Amino acid sequence: MLYIMKNKVSTISKKICQKIRLERVKRNLTQEKLAELAGLSRPTIGNIERADVSPTIDTINQLAEAFGIPFLELLDVSKFEI
Repeated sequence: MLYIMKNKVSTISKKICQKIRLERVKRNLTQEKLAELAGLSRPTIGNIERADVSPTIDTINQLAEAFGIPFLELLDVSKFEI
């Protein structure tokens, strides 16, 4: 059973989650389509975008590949404010 612990996600993780959502929206992808491209489930994408969970390094890599951008570009949240 998966327990989601809100407010336990670090600020940097929240910024990464925010960037993932913005990259998805920028590409006009639904959560379902992004999940398909990244080999993840739609609920996983939703949990990440809401920052209910911190994505793993492997998940971030899968998402970067789905977006067609370098892994480090997805991690660059230096311009994000929360």
